[in-house]
Amino acid sequence: MLIACRSFISRLRPVHCLTDNLDLIDPSSDGAELVHRHGPLKLAGRVFYPVVIFILALVAATMLYPERLSTLFDDVLAAIVHYFGWYYVFVCAAFIGFCIWVGCSRFGQLRLGPDDSRPEFSRLSWYTMLFSAGIGIGVIFYGTAEPVAHFHNAPRELTSNTVEAARYAVHLTWMEWGGCPFAIYIVVGLALGFATHRRGRPLTIRWGLEPLFGRWVHGWVGDLIDIVAMIGTVFGLATSLGLGVMQINTGLDTLGIFDASLDLRITLIALISLAAGVSVLTGLSRGIKWLSNLNILLAVFLLVWVLTLGPTLFILKSVTASIGYYFTHILQSSFETDFAQKSDQWQSYWTVFFWAWWIAWGPFVGTFLARISRGRTVREFTLGVLSVPTLGIFIWFGTMGWAALEREMFGVGGLGDIAAQQVIFDYLGGLPLSFYSSLLAIMLIVTFFVTSADSGAFVLAVLSTGGLTRPPTTTRAFWVLLQGLVSIALALAGGLAALQAASLVGGLPFSVVMILMCVAVVKSMQRDLAAQSGGATVKE
Repeated sequence: MLIACRSFISRLRPVHCLTDNLDLIDPSSDGAELVHRHGPLKLAGRVFYPVVIFILALVAATMLYPERLSTLFDDVLAAIVHYFGWYYVFVCAAFIGFCIWVGCSRFGQLRLGPDDSRPEFSRLSWYTMLFSAGIGIGVIFYGTAEPVAHFHNAPRELTSNTVEAARYAVHLTWMEWGGCPFAIYIVVGLALGFATHRRGRPLTIRWGLEPLFGRWVHGWVGDLIDIVAMIGTVFGLATSLGLGVMQINTGLDTLGIFDASLDLRITLIALISLAAGVSVLTGLSRGIKWLSNLNILLAVFLLVWVLTLGPTLFILKSVTASIGYYFTHILQSSFETDFAQKSDQWQSYWTVFFWAWWIAWGPFVGTFLARISRGRTVREFTLGVLSVPTLGIFIWFGTMGWAALEREMFGVGGLGDIAAQQVIFDYLGGLPLSFYSSLLAIMLIVTFFVTSADSGAFVLAVLSTGGLTRPPTTTRAFWVLLQGLVSIALALAGGLAALQAASLVGGLPFSVVMILMCVAVVKSMQRDLAAQSGGATVKE
């Protein structure tokens, strides 16, 4: 790993001020991007080197002391959830409200770019890319497992293994995977998209706060914000990709193709990282776009497979009933806390855990979303990203969740007694042509894996080069390589749980950054509307 990093870094020269070697974007240009004034490609040294050093140091520590660090971060995370769980619940609901307000307000007419700019990608490709990057592997991992878990271990005063528990299980899954994560991504993406595409700033997290901090974003404050964002992105991706490889490993073992083993996991990481590297070479408009479209095509095919060969009528009736249940209870459940319980263990393991997870992923997905959304109106960006992917979540979790619950309620059961990564394969094993449907599920996980690795490497390359909207393939390849090496190192020596907890801990301070982003982007939009009404164009 060190040799690979050294080889890459030796080809690059650091830049001490992020704007010293960069021309700001000309917002009026078509496909505007940051360009260098002179010389070879330079890294944002004050951000890149601390991030790489910290990543290597923490990975080494987790390899040497996996249990000790896991316990430490788990304790810190438990304390954060215990004392700030109410805050996570409140702020995530507030982000959804903020997105709806902005989209329906007079700000909705503004564009993420000049007034005459138009989107680079079609709506279909745009939605598939943001869905694949924002949710990805999780829909396969939790699509059947989470509703089953809630059904057998009902929260609050509900009785497990009842019809009411099944209703609430699907409702809760919809709430945790629906509007909240996309609202978080919208907040980050809107602030960065407005700063980059409309005001000509580099595509890094710091510039989303420029309307509040001004010149401070050039200094150590901006450096720290970008460093935290990059570290959270690397660790968040490493843990998610670790879960994906674990599930692929389980699926291949279930089908009898390969026995589950550590060697197989390492081989899978290496092969999928190689595939992500190939995707890197094809560019954003080809590799990630094509893979994202393929993801959705395979997901739809698997969904139709389950709906057709599974309990079709039961699923249709249950999803219909769940829609009414959802809109009846969503306001209450969005603000639900464990205030009347002796322990907050359940909520910390599920709802608050997911809220912290989505916030930790905010820098990664928000930056990627900002990059692919140039030319979209604020209204389309906020309301479209909030509603269309959420509808996809409803369809996926509703179909897969109720299909599994039908087996638990009226069939052979048994899904609640196995590991989460095994649930979908056990369920598919009870359907006709199970070998082919399970193989399809594995293919879907692999394509989601490659898309996440490629889009994650893209975002890291953007941040480490000071905001290039079209970072060079060499930089993106480096981050693909580093992500793969981190995942392999953790697979060899353990420590995946420690990094997962560490990334979630980082979600708390970044939530404050997101609140400031809301204020900053409203301030920018107010200024642009005032300039439009006065017949002027704002330029800085």
